Amino acid sequence: MSILMIGTQRSGSNLMRLMLNQIPMIEAPHPPHILQRLMPLMSAYEDLSDASTFAQLVDDVCRLIELNPVPWEGVVLDRQDITNRCTQNTLVAVFSAVYDVLAETRGAETWCCKSLANVHYVPEINEYLPKAKYLYLYRDGRDVAVSFKKAVIGQKHFYHIAQDWAKAQRAALKMREKFDENQFFSISYESLTGSPEESLKALCKFLEVEYSPSMMSFHESSEAKNTASSSSLWNNVTKPIMNQNTKKFLTQASEEDVKIFELVAGDVLDALGYERTQTSPNDVATFSAEEIAQFDAENQRLKAERKETMDAEDLGRRERQAALLQAIKDRRPLTTVS
Repeated sequence: MSILMIGTQRSGSNLMRLMLNQIPMIEAPHPPHILQRLMPLMSAYEDLSDASTFAQLVDDVCRLIELNPVPWEGVVLDRQDITNRCTQNTLVAVFSAVYDVLAETRGAETWCCKSLANVHYVPEINEYLPKAKYLYLYRDGRDVAVSFKKAVIGQKHFYHIAQDWAKAQRAALKMREKFDENQFFSISYESLTGSPEESLKALCKFLEVEYSPSMMSFHESSEAKNTASSSSLWNNVTKPIMNQNTKKFLTQASEEDVKIFELVAGDVLDALGYERTQTSPNDVATFSAEEIAQFDAENQRLKAERKETMDAEDLGRRERQAALLQAIKDRRPLTTVS
């Protein structure tokens, strides 16, 4: 069985994957974001029916994993083995094959990919993995925005964060209409942290696995320690559940930022049951070209400012993957990528 988390980052996905890792039959590694990073670059591969071209794709995927900031320890990715496992010459087939190898290496029956941007590639995933289960994890978008503003990754202006968040939630909600309850499960960050045992038991029932109290001890695992040491993004995963980590936008965001977010994504907040504080459902977003240009400039400034404060080792790990992706985009010899 394959499990795919969907939604938006900064919504508790590392918390969730570490909890799932406490179940022996499930392996949920830190993701190299295979589909998110390589789907936009598929034009670099002209004809995947050609054996040498497909072999290049397999090698690129394996190298992306081998450069992951949180290593897949003990996992050996034999390129020919990966190729043999693929029943189609597609990126999703390679993605599935490497996760199968990971699960087998760790003695697990099931793998979970926590790359939330997979929400945008469901048609491709569902074609190859028609029995996959989808775990939709969502959080109040205004708190997501507060978290992204502090993070070393992602957008930094509430306008841009709201756009990305709304797009992902709309895609997930559209999925929820199409899949039945045996294949699609929704859970909010607020319920996961506010009523963790109840939420996890419901999740385990959906996954058809036995709930384990050890799921509440996720923060003591070696994977939690490895994750936390890899980036400041994930410092909190070595702490017990933070049940007061909600509605932070009320004190950590300006009323103007919250208003911008609600004007962009208010309909999604409404659909997910989050109460607006600065707008009403009848309010319409009307931003001028000049205002949007200002938002863009501020977003870029904040990104650059945040990058300057990033830990050098964390930055180095991310730049190695970025160099690989640039090499694929340029299609220059990959041996030049250290």
